[in-house]
Amino acid sequence: MDEAGRRNGVAPPGGSPDTDAEAPTFGSRLRRIFVGAPRDLGDPKLHHRLALIPLLAWVGLGADGLSSSCYGPAEAFHSLVARDPGNPGHFVYLALVLAAATAFTVCLISLAYARIIEDFPTGGGGYLVAAKQLGPRAGAVSGCALLVDYILTITVSVAAAGDAIFSFLPAEWQWLKLPAEIVLLLGMTALNARGVRESVTVLAPIFVLFLLTHAIVILGGVGAHATRIPEVGLDFHRSLSTDLSSSTVGIVGVLSALLYAYSLGGGTYTGIEAVSNGLPIMREPRVRTAHRTMFYMASSLAVTAGGLLLCYLLWDVSDQPHRTLNAVLVDAMSREWGLGAWFTGLTLATEGALLVVAAQAGILAGPRILANMSLDSWVPSRFGALSERLTTLNGILLMGAASLAALLYTGGDVRTLVIMYSINVFLTFSLSMLGMLVDAVRHGERSRRRERLLLYGTAFIVCATILAVTVAEKFAEGGWITLVATGTVVTLCFLVRRHYLGVRRSLRT
Repeated sequence: MDEAGRRNGVAPPGGSPDTDAEAPTFGSRLRRIFVGAPRDLGDPKLHHRLALIPLLAWVGLGADGLSSSCYGPAEAFHSLVARDPGNPGHFVYLALVLAAATAFTVCLISLAYARIIEDFPTGGGGYLVAAKQLGPRAGAVSGCALLVDYILTITVSVAAAGDAIFSFLPAEWQWLKLPAEIVLLLGMTALNARGVRESVTVLAPIFVLFLLTHAIVILGGVGAHATRIPEVGLDFHRSLSTDLSSSTVGIVGVLSALLYAYSLGGGTYTGIEAVSNGLPIMREPRVRTAHRTMFYMASSLAVTAGGLLLCYLLWDVSDQPHRTLNAVLVDAMSREWGLGAWFTGLTLATEGALLVVAAQAGILAGPRILANMSLDSWVPSRFGALSERLTTLNGILLMGAASLAALLYTGGDVRTLVIMYSINVFLTFSLSMLGMLVDAVRHGERSRRRERLLLYGTAFIVCATILAVTVAEKFAEGGWITLVATGTVVTLCFLVRRHYLGVRRSLRT
């Protein structure tokens, strides 16, 4: 705080004009060590210093999407292999189509959200879209789904990182995994309390290392087995022709297997919406910065997810106990290339580290949703206030506490967590696409109406289909938990809004 601010009695949010004049207590000194000194509100370059350029926004917000390549493609491939219990691997040839469909879906949803960014340049993403186009109640449902989604994003990222890290350690150390994940989660929460730019800058090297190692895996993996591509193509044509002409499979069986695997790999697309939710933390011009960030995220995720699926097929990867498909793939490459265990360890370590970075997206975007909802009285107004570090501290603490509760409840079971948060992601996706589709029908410019109807209509069908199949297939395996949790949060939000409306009526009286 500068001297002019003190003379005028201007205090940072949550502080008082005389705070710095008083002798600091032990608690305030400890807080400053972990959180940092208050921001200088008189600094005209403050926002410029705090805002993120596209590359840093890609790290802070795009890591959530990119990290889903650590488990989304593997889940889709596994579902494809296991679709025919009597003949495991029968439909594995469809991985070619699945890789193309995955890349197409990433680009489709990303393009739709790029258009949402243009229409909602202040941020808010799925919450504001649903609230404006479908009504405040639909907006509240979408916002609550996003909140639960981001809580689970943080939880599953930390839990998956713990699995990756402890896979290198002796089995007798496994009892330390959950305590280590708790410490990691608390550390991420404290880091974000210091400020967005500080946390993103610290995590950027991990993000870059992940990109480098996985570029080697995908380019090297496809290149090393490029001679198998004609063989794989012939096998695809032969197997597809046989199944289509079969009386027991037919076109219905082929499409059913493909849709099943495609839908259960829905975790691949989680995190795409984070950019549209995090617009307020981006450097001006925000829309252009967000578009570049979205392009970086979509292209990297499409190439990584599609490339991994193609590598699974080219390298004949199969399930092994207590190992991910990515671990099996990289281990096979390391042995064939003579790289030794160090490359496998480095690659999988970067996956674990990136999953920690992905938790950053939830901690960044979740409090932004809370702040937007607080303006509409769906959550207490304190979640819209800024701390002396100009962070939405109350929202960060709530997200951290809720994620810790989810981690303890599930015991860090990644499979259950992935199912839970995939459902909420596609609930929000579906409401957002439906809202924009309704807007295109009602108010769309004639010159752009056909384009917008095609874009949002296709995106809505894709998202709603994945949502329906995931809920139907995984309801008993954890899907019901996320539905109950989201319903509980929605109920609480309606009660909070009812309280605020009652207070306003009393004040008017």
